[in-house]
Amino acid sequence: MKNKIKATQPSTDADLHRLNALKKPSHIVGIGASAGGLEALESFFTHVKTPCSMAFVVIQHLDPSRKGIMAELLQRTTQMTVKEARNSMITEQNCVYVIPPNKDLSILHGTLFLFDPVVSKGLRLPIDFFFRSLASDQRERAVAVILSGMGSDGTVGLRAIKENAGLSLAQSPEFAKFDSMPQSAINAELIDIVASAEELPKHILKGLKHGPQMTPKNIESKLELKSKRSLEQIIIILRERTGNDFSLYKTNTIYRRIERRMNLHQLKNIALYARYLRENPQEQDLLFKELLIGVTHFFRDKDIWAQLKSTSLPALLANYPQGKELRAWVTACSTGEEAYSLAMTVMDVLDEVKPKARFKLQIFATDLDQDAINIARQGFYPASIEAEITPTQLERYFIKDNKGYRISKKIRDMIIFAPQNIIMDPPFTKLDIVTCRNLMIYLGPELQKKLIPLFHYTLNSHGTLLLGNAETIGNYTSLFSALNDSARIFTRIDIPKHRMEVDFPSRIFPVISLINNEPKRTRDMSKDIINLQTQADQVLLQNYSPAAVLVNAAGDIIYINGRTGKYLEASAGKANWNIHVMACEELLMHLNLAMKKALTQIEPVVIENVIVGAETINLTVQAINKPKALIGSLMVVFTPVVAPATKPSRKRGKAEQENQLELQHARDEIEATREQMQAAQEELRSTNEELQSTNEELQSTNEELTTSKEEMQSMNEELQTVNTELQSKVDDLSWVNNDMKNLLNSTEIATVFLDNGLRVRRFTNYATHLFKLIPSDVGRPLSDIVTELDYTSLQKDARGVLDTLLFVEKEITANNERWFKVRIMPYRTQENVIDGVVITFTDISEAKLLESKLRKIKPTI
Repeated sequence: MKNKIKATQPSTDADLHRLNALKKPSHIVGIGASAGGLEALESFFTHVKTPCSMAFVVIQHLDPSRKGIMAELLQRTTQMTVKEARNSMITEQNCVYVIPPNKDLSILHGTLFLFDPVVSKGLRLPIDFFFRSLASDQRERAVAVILSGMGSDGTVGLRAIKENAGLSLAQSPEFAKFDSMPQSAINAELIDIVASAEELPKHILKGLKHGPQMTPKNIESKLELKSKRSLEQIIIILRERTGNDFSLYKTNTIYRRIERRMNLHQLKNIALYARYLRENPQEQDLLFKELLIGVTHFFRDKDIWAQLKSTSLPALLANYPQGKELRAWVTACSTGEEAYSLAMTVMDVLDEVKPKARFKLQIFATDLDQDAINIARQGFYPASIEAEITPTQLERYFIKDNKGYRISKKIRDMIIFAPQNIIMDPPFTKLDIVTCRNLMIYLGPELQKKLIPLFHYTLNSHGTLLLGNAETIGNYTSLFSALNDSARIFTRIDIPKHRMEVDFPSRIFPVISLINNEPKRTRDMSKDIINLQTQADQVLLQNYSPAAVLVNAAGDIIYINGRTGKYLEASAGKANWNIHVMACEELLMHLNLAMKKALTQIEPVVIENVIVGAETINLTVQAINKPKALIGSLMVVFTPVVAPATKPSRKRGKAEQENQLELQHARDEIEATREQMQAAQEELRSTNEELQSTNEELQSTNEELTTSKEEMQSMNEELQTVNTELQSKVDDLSWVNNDMKNLLNSTEIATVFLDNGLRVRRFTNYATHLFKLIPSDVGRPLSDIVTELDYTSLQKDARGVLDTLLFVEKEITANNERWFKVRIMPYRTQENVIDGVVITFTDISEAKLLESKLRKIKPTI
């Protein structure tokens, strides 16, 4: 007896763990597609080399009312196993998982989970939903691919992929059947590689070939001296190119982003990349974009926004003077979503807490990235933001545009967007709210310690500070108090000014050395003395010197010392750091005269007893003659006067009188111009009212048409997908039909298919030798067809088979002494339903002839 060999099974939990580890994919590739996506998916998987260490998850827009056949269609193009995703399915390498219809798909710890869609009809964004979860779960091991499709689904999810250092690819729009989806991702500057569908697998393997050279936690300690010097070179190159210094950013963050660029260019070490970077200005711009990590969306971390709305803002507004302007600063605003989120939240709170109060809101939103600022200023966002904003807020604060939403003018006018380096540029002052969310996590400890006191300085009494989920105020609990233990919302604590130590931003900022293992040198005491002197000077400047501003000859601000908020204030509109624009009204005339005079003489120009609000100051302007770097600059000093002079000098009185006459003359000219403008304005107002009414009607019609268009577009995408699937199915059926036709004809057996009414459904070529059948006879009763058979009971026997479901077999004769074996059987469908009969006629004439001859010979034997 032969021994049977049984398959070995994992004997212990350890064995099972090792087996699962072997099946675990090295990377998970999420693929988003919509209209025209099947063709692109087939091209993609045809060129994936197998076996493969990766797992693939396909998110395709499907008709929610039909059974999905995408897995069957894709299985024909690849040797990998293709499955329709099920709940709690663990991903394995060398497998493809396809989203089922009418479901959203998410991933956690490498396991797939299905959810019912939040929106049952209309615009759904399953690609964004999956990409976000993929980025959160797989981080730098996540790969996202955008293929053919209409709309912009996937663009928001790609931001999360980029934030977590994942790899992003898109099908080249010129090769995509529908280019809206890949083009949207490319326009958002979220794509690392653009190629045709068949070339994308090759680029994925290249991009992941080397993999991370070291884990993020060990980067700083494991960097060799040579690598640290190369990293310093890269930071210096970036500073020369962009004017921004990344030397105090976290080394782990910088190196991980650089490593991504190295992998994309197939460079083995950082020294080679530093050389490549030096020779390619375009790569310098791309690395700069990579380091900015401009990832954001509306109401990010909804719990914090809910707490801000329910607790912090009502407390801030409770005792806020009516009519006073509420001022806020959104740092690292990226493309503007957070600034607009803050504006909408404040407006919602005002309507709930003080609906009749007259508050003004001014938000300053800044970022390093000029391109991101330009997008924020436009205030236009894709339709996918519907998943982030409530329908009420969408209706109230947005206007539906052709392919997305545009922020309303009411909200847009509240926000000033401007490029700014928070580390190097002067801050805004007299603020009520400051948000700095998910910026400090990328900065080193030295910068973090610098920013918290700076924010304290910029905020008014009991102002509010918002930080990211992973950020804290550190040891500065004397400056801010937390809203609660879990919140990242802090309230400013008032402290005496002389206790406040603020390291103000400066453009004179050295690149810090990353090399800490150099041999110790003899201590230079002279440097220590200089250091002490510098620190002492800084303490004196902060606590005992008057407010002062260093400007160039045109009035552009170079440096600010002290609290200048009483005298200088940012104006609405495009940010302008010019003292002539920022000076308060009482100060402006005196300042202009003093600066013009100071440029023509060596001695300082002093204008005494200038009244600014409730305060009296002496204004001093002096031209700077040394050092060489500052020649041509002016120092403007605002010195408070404790007791204003009761008897101003005659010289000052005469100058003031002349100024007043000049001012009166200017006012008269302005008044005349104003009257002329008033008349023209009244005429324009009536015309404007008529146009406004027409515009509102057109806007209402446009919104209705846009809504209908979006619904039609969504249906069109689903129909396009269904059509592609059905076309593929039709092709399959055509092949099957041809195979069956050739098979039946090759048997040389006459076969007739009848329906339940015994009407002709199909027949083979050989059936025409027994029945006078032509193609147009399909659908006619068989009894109407002339036959050469001597078989009068054919109809009766066929009906009997339908009634009893028992087959009938007979031998019958035909013209020319032919014999046929007739077999009548029920016609069963794949669903086991009886839908007619099948009649076969097998020619047995030769057998009958032999039988007759044998019968004649038999008596003679």
